[in-house]
Amino acid sequence: MARAATWLRHLLPLLGCVLLLCGCASSAAAPLDPAAGSSSAPASPAATTSTPPPVPELPGGGRTLFPGRMMVALYGHPGAPALGVLGEQGTAASVQRARDLAAQYAPFAGEPVVPAFEIIATVASAAPGADGDYSAESRPEDLLPWVDAAAEAGVYVVLDLQPGRSDFLTQARRYTDLLRRPNVGLALDPEWRLRPGQKHRVQVGSVDAAEVNAVVTWLADLNREARLPQKLLMLHQFQPQMIRNREQLVTDRDELSVLLHADGFGTRGAKMETWNRLHQGVPPGVTWGWKNFYDEDRPMFGPAETLAVGPGRPVFVSYQ
Repeated sequence: MARAATWLRHLLPLLGCVLLLCGCASSAAAPLDPAAGSSSAPASPAATTSTPPPVPELPGGGRTLFPGRMMVALYGHPGAPALGVLGEQGTAASVQRARDLAAQYAPFAGEPVVPAFEIIATVASAAPGADGDYSAESRPEDLLPWVDAAAEAGVYVVLDLQPGRSDFLTQARRYTDLLRRPNVGLALDPEWRLRPGQKHRVQVGSVDAAEVNAVVTWLADLNREARLPQKLLMLHQFQPQMIRNREQLVTDRDELSVLLHADGFGTRGAKMETWNRLHQGVPPGVTWGWKNFYDEDRPMFGPAETLAVGPGRPVFVSYQ
């Protein structure tokens, strides 16, 4: 028994050394596996690939409006035939009607002809309404189906403002989300811009260039920030006094194409007199538009006759 104890006392240190050596060997042989190591070890960076968003273009392609194309538009308010031909049929039929009109101009244009809608977004009213501004403002969500259908069909859209006693910039801001779309432009109609005490159909409205320029700045900045193609800003006019201080209009913002739209009706002589008068003292850098009236023109100009007017050929023709 004493011998066994003595043997065991000599064996225990030897076993300790063996175990220590085995542990060291095991530790030295362990693979360096980051996944099995400390949770604080940095993870491998994930591979990243980023595709830049597509640059939006205009209907028909490109990012500059004019020259290089012209537009032919149906004018009016959805569901209201009395306000123009756009309201005489539903969305799909309006797309087809605009395409058919554009096709009539193709043989004479010498450049692509893009169909368009000019939608009266705010309608001049005989009554002041709850807000007292003599203008009935459409909800943007009510116009959205028309804008969506137009975008899908390659149709440009112009939102027309008849602000009454409101101002153009206040009403334009109401449609900011729609104007962030590459196929949507803006039209200002001074005929329906009332001063205090005025009423529609009693006086012809008017606007000062300073109010228009506020819209120019806002819309151009919006377009630049959204990285959109050039946007149309159309100004309706049939009497010189409708745009006061017109020579002061800002027309040099690259984000916009400012277009003066001759909005008169009547005999051919009367329409040409209006057209020629509006060309006097015109600010530099503007393009031109023309409107044909199915009921009021006597007789209405055909496509070839419309494009033959001078001194500047219209690049935007609308039908009411």
